[in-house]
Amino acid sequence: MYCKRIAISALAALMISTWAASGCMAADANETKSASETQQQRAERMKWWHEAKFGMFIHWGLYAVPAGTWQGKQIGGIGEWIMHNARIPVKDYAEFTKQFNPTSFNADQWVKTAKDAGMKYIVITSKHHDGFAMFHSETSKYNIYDATPFKRDPLKELAAACKKNGIRLGFYYSEAQDWHHPGGAAIGGHWDPLQDGSMDDYIGKIAIPQVREILTNYGDVAELWWDTPEGMTRERAAQLAELLKLQPKIIVNDRLGGGLPGDFTTPEQYIPPTGIPGRDWETCMTINDTWGYKSYDNNWKSTETLVRNLIDIASKGGNYLLNVGPTAEGVFPEPILQRLKEVGQWMKANSEAIYGTSASPFARQLPWGRCTRKGDKLYLHVFDWPVNGSLKVPLVNDVKESYLLSEPKKALKYAKLENAIEITVPEKAPDKISSVIVLEIKGEPEAPAASITKANPGEPVLLTADDAKIVGGTLQVETKGGKSNLGYWINLADYAQWRVEFAEAGAYDVVLEYALAPDSKGSKVSLECNASKAEFAPEATKGWDDYVQAKAGVIKVEKGSCNLVLKGVEKPGLAVMNLREIKLTPVK
Repeated sequence: MYCKRIAISALAALMISTWAASGCMAADANETKSASETQQQRAERMKWWHEAKFGMFIHWGLYAVPAGTWQGKQIGGIGEWIMHNARIPVKDYAEFTKQFNPTSFNADQWVKTAKDAGMKYIVITSKHHDGFAMFHSETSKYNIYDATPFKRDPLKELAAACKKNGIRLGFYYSEAQDWHHPGGAAIGGHWDPLQDGSMDDYIGKIAIPQVREILTNYGDVAELWWDTPEGMTRERAAQLAELLKLQPKIIVNDRLGGGLPGDFTTPEQYIPPTGIPGRDWETCMTINDTWGYKSYDNNWKSTETLVRNLIDIASKGGNYLLNVGPTAEGVFPEPILQRLKEVGQWMKANSEAIYGTSASPFARQLPWGRCTRKGDKLYLHVFDWPVNGSLKVPLVNDVKESYLLSEPKKALKYAKLENAIEITVPEKAPDKISSVIVLEIKGEPEAPAASITKANPGEPVLLTADDAKIVGGTLQVETKGGKSNLGYWINLADYAQWRVEFAEAGAYDVVLEYALAPDSKGSKVSLECNASKAEFAPEATKGWDDYVQAKAGVIKVEKGSCNLVLKGVEKPGLAVMNLREIKLTPVK
């Protein structure tokens, strides 16, 4: 993998703009694969992928032998980067081939594990940055068949097992970065004279013929996952893109380089806060902290996290490519097997609410969970089960019926309120991770109109994050610890506004409840009401969850309705601020 090497904070990991700047996002990820392809043809080619939602990423290679350790020392970073991070000489690293004999590898078991987890496709590393091919390559003898005692082609066996079980198979290929063959570009430079050479020679003699092999010798290839576009000019990338004609139905990501777009973009190790509107996207993510196997990385994500990640991604219109790192013996570590088994149990009961769904129709994140949609059915994924037995859904639509997905014949009572549908739910949640309620509605989902806040004479006015109307692509309402705030304010073009009806003219002190991490200090915001404006430069707090209240100035208002608009003026750091509420107090 490539961009995972960049150290980023939790908020920065959510920033679409950062991803684009890193070179991992093409200018237009939804351009057609060829100029002659119609929108309908593209839709047909992408159909299975849109319906699948969930796939398995497999990082398996020679790096599984050292498993994160070199010369008795644990090497920092991700497992598949050990050759680079430890600066292992080419010949010394190649010695690991003598120890690589994964006799416990069983393609049928791997595919069954993926299928039982609810995954619809598999993408496996055919060659990673270390230059070692995990298939029988006629191009270079540096491959698992010719260079190891194994003498088998695991990709051939995996292709047969996938075909037998109805699972689609795709290949990862590191097209530019290769630390073994001369001329392969390297992030951070070469450290061994054996790596030096012409990149054009490497592309022509290694990359092109090997990509031709994986697109020719393994049947239908569903997806090609390029990685590391460093050094890929338009001309070099075009030579590799030409090979895609060998698999007319193939889907490709956007990491080939040279400015050539792919079919989908690849947020890595994070979920875009509002999805990526107008693009197809696939979040790839590890189960622990590494992609390739490391014997001492035991920081496993919980089953709850994995399931809720899948739901969150589906609710935002994306796919989830969840990675496993097999050992040098060819087996999945037991913690992975246990978690995938539990994910599969949830999917067996609830897959209808994932497969073939589209993104949530709600502009704001729901405080109790997420929503996916299929036609007139809204699947309400409830993470936080209401203790009062009432679930409120911000819709004004008429309802056909409502029921638990696990008990479709048992209707749930509901009532239509002024700005919501209130569903009466059982006392206990049917599922401890996420319970799914099906709400069948009439017509297109319609959220209630923005409410108007009344400002009575002499009384303070409270404007909350939940009441805000948000304009922009990343700013959104999030809920933490039962309290809502405006977050992910990473774009100065985004803003929030509140409609207020003032009973009389007057002046109001403005107090903001906000949080601002130290590394983002220097922000400035303005609150405007018609011609009046208050500007505020907030002091940094201890972090994004450390909220304080501070006076932000005075605004003057006229009698009648006013759009109070909160804008970001300056943003030298990651985000403008997180905001819980604005309090307006009449000036006496």
